[in-house]
Amino acid sequence: MSKPLPVLRTSVEHLRSVIEGASNLDPNASAFPTEWSIADTMSHIGSGAVILKQNFENVVNGSESDAGFNQSVWDEWNAKAPADQIKDALVADEALLLALEALPEENRATFATKFGPFDLDFDGFVALRLGEEALHAWDVEVSLDPLATLSSDVAEVILEGLGRLVSFTGKAKGRTNEVTVRTTEPSRDLTIVFSGDSVSLVSTSHSGEIDLQLPAESFVRLVYGRLDLENTSPGVRNHALDELKTAFPGF
Repeated sequence: MSKPLPVLRTSVEHLRSVIEGASNLDPNASAFPTEWSIADTMSHIGSGAVILKQNFENVVNGSESDAGFNQSVWDEWNAKAPADQIKDALVADEALLLALEALPEENRATFATKFGPFDLDFDGFVALRLGEEALHAWDVEVSLDPLATLSSDVAEVILEGLGRLVSFTGKAKGRTNEVTVRTTEPSRDLTIVFSGDSVSLVSTSHSGEIDLQLPAESFVRLVYGRLDLENTSPGVRNHALDELKTAFPGF
């Protein structure tokens, strides 16, 4: 499996290339979802980087942020002009990455923190950021290039920890059934289990007919609520896909 930190480095660089390579970029143009502008999305990437960097430094230094720190960051970023939200997000994104890269290997081995319901080691913490950064980067990129996808390396890293997200954000809505999934690039056999009010993702080995086969990056975007008709390959449009899209409306 790809290590999360080098993949995050590639994702950060990719976002910068997308922004800096866009001609006549309109900060107020719609991103994905359409109720967010490109500037809104970049502001979320930037403010998230500032908050996560502070959380990371708190763990490393054994300190705590002020109770109002997160809100103060959101207020600061909400007050920025749209063009500054975009420019400053690239700086904050890089700053968090550099802080992660600067932690010595011996400290990475002992790093441990709790983030919401998740217990994370260093790689888990980096993968958490990758999931946020890469998916929101896609939110921006797809507004400029309708054929944009996640890289297979990004998909592989996120896929390894996707079970936690499935159980946290999936909506069973009283269903009791299983949906078998096979991904490509990388290849994985998975089963999504609906059980009344819970949803889980299980690694399995399938034989026979599969309910849904699709690229891993598409499956990741599906779970994140980012697989619409316009960015779905015709070969994976079926009843199972429709069922899973209702189970993962996005967040």
